[in-house]
Amino acid sequence: MRRRAGGLTTTLGTQRQIRVLFLGVLVLSGAAIAYGATVETRTGPGEVVRSAPAAQNHTVITQSGRVGNVLAYAPNGSLVYANDSHTKYYDVDPVANESMTVEYVATDTLYQKSPRCQDPPCARNVIERLNLSTGETTEVYAQYVYRETAGEWHDADRIDDRHVVVADIAADQVFMVDTATEMIEWTWDAQSTFPVDGGGSYPGNWVHLNDVEVLEDGRVMASLRNQDQVVFIDPETGIAEDRTLGGDGNHTILDEQHNPDYIPASRGGPAVVVADSENDRVQEFQREDGRWNRTWVWSDDRMQWPRDADRLPSGNTLVTDTDGERVLEVNRSGDVVWQVELPHPYDAERLETGDESTGGRSAVALGLKSQVADGNTENGRSDGNRRFGPILDVVREYLPSRLEYVLVHGSPTWLTTSDLGPVIVALCTGVVWGIVELRWFLRSRGIRFRWPVKRRKK
Repeated sequence: MRRRAGGLTTTLGTQRQIRVLFLGVLVLSGAAIAYGATVETRTGPGEVVRSAPAAQNHTVITQSGRVGNVLAYAPNGSLVYANDSHTKYYDVDPVANESMTVEYVATDTLYQKSPRCQDPPCARNVIERLNLSTGETTEVYAQYVYRETAGEWHDADRIDDRHVVVADIAADQVFMVDTATEMIEWTWDAQSTFPVDGGGSYPGNWVHLNDVEVLEDGRVMASLRNQDQVVFIDPETGIAEDRTLGGDGNHTILDEQHNPDYIPASRGGPAVVVADSENDRVQEFQREDGRWNRTWVWSDDRMQWPRDADRLPSGNTLVTDTDGERVLEVNRSGDVVWQVELPHPYDAERLETGDESTGGRSAVALGLKSQVADGNTENGRSDGNRRFGPILDVVREYLPSRLEYVLVHGSPTWLTTSDLGPVIVALCTGVVWGIVELRWFLRSRGIRFRWPVKRRKK
């Protein structure tokens, strides 16, 4: 029996062959996804990477997105602490003059108490102090938030024993709070400087304030991710516009950056080390003649959406590569000398080296040479991660980065960025198969569709 569909003569036998082809693609894609769920290197909620390579100091790592953990590894690489009590963990800092003690920012989503976030609160942000030796945890400060999406605090920086500066994503504000009285003593609102028609969507995820750092002179450096800018705020006078790094939409400088660290003149600066997330690289900018000049760039073929870069006293740089699913240490020559692979790391701290880049020197002072991804597979993604690399390369060219980010962070914990390849193949195959079957069904019943514009024959 023959059928004519869409100008092509088909038979039931041909239809069966096409169906077998579609089914075969779906089966192969499903097998690849299942393999990704079972390989030993994957972890899920409540599971952690049990060991890391040896390092000179303790390493503390936080995870957010689809899995939330705070982890600590001893210098010999053994896991000495793990906790997943909160939904998501973000910035972590060592506490000055307190051995094996850190403070971190975490978020709890309140699905059970606020179904679908229709009745606030939807989330609770908390700053906690943790003694890694004893496991004792002390709440420093917390706030409920009326929404879950874009409602987190990603960073808080301590000023003294009582005062903390917070990057508030939900309110698009930086504020300083006295943790003893819980009184907010000053606030900087992004609307005081930036138009709401720039950056992200307003009043949704407009600014995405993801980092604050209190400088020695009292100013606050803040990262406005969706404005692609690092700004310097004076609590008395507001933003020093002549010192702003980057510009809204100027993605050749920064594109949705995270966690900038300031290096003062005493250590070869003024300079800023920053994770240039959407550009898949880490960078450093030196302040020279009233301008920010790029002085160092590092990336490799695997790097994707880095969210932290700390300059260590040794001159090495500790990098958190979120969607590359690893934390790595790069030496002065640009070689990876230490690496641990784990799902969705957000921040990493090497204890006993100072807070973030406090003990490090600038790229200019160290004479660092830049390195960018060049397709060298020796330092690139592993064979497992590159199984569907060509597919992902095509998809990334056309898929908006924000949509890819949502797909990765909203998917199951064992699904890595590279596993999006078989997922995308399966989805596209299912959609095309459905369209073909619908077309066959309609044609078999004599239903035809014509294009509204018909080409005239000459």
